[in-house]
Amino acid sequence: MKTFFLIRHAKSSWTHPELTDFDRPLNKRGIRDAPNMGKQLHSSNCIPDLMISSPANRAKTTASTIANELNYPIENIQLEQDLYHASTEDILTIIRSVAKDCRTLFVFGHNPGFTELANLFNKESYIPNVPTCGIVTIESSATTWTDVDSKNSKVVSFIYPKMF
Repeated sequence: MKTFFLIRHAKSSWTHPELTDFDRPLNKRGIRDAPNMGKQLHSSNCIPDLMISSPANRAKTTASTIANELNYPIENIQLEQDLYHASTEDILTIIRSVAKDCRTLFVFGHNPGFTELANLFNKESYIPNVPTCGIVTIESSATTWTDVDSKNSKVVSFIYPKMF
């Protein structure tokens, strides 16, 4: 079995118009929410074998903050340029490229790709939006990441900061 977590970056700041979208930092709410969601993952014993993040500042900071809460080495977070403004297919390509020995994967990135991908695997109900720092957990019966698809995988959990 393979389990992957789609983790949208925490709330970012728009107060520095001179910064590019790629460079925007987290705002106060994002700085508060990211460690809290990391604590939620920790209390549920959700420990990744691998973390992959968009290199955008807000996604990378969210990944690092959650890694700290889980005692995951920050230097082991893999930055993947293709996660920035990624389509559903781009995200799936990255997930399907993960080494077979990885069982639990955390992927940090952006909407709309994360909401669209979550709904591809959601058999129960439609998720209108994965909010900032929202986490969608997907379990797959696939034995390799290459084989992960909507026929053998489903959303098993969807949490977000306002729930806590």
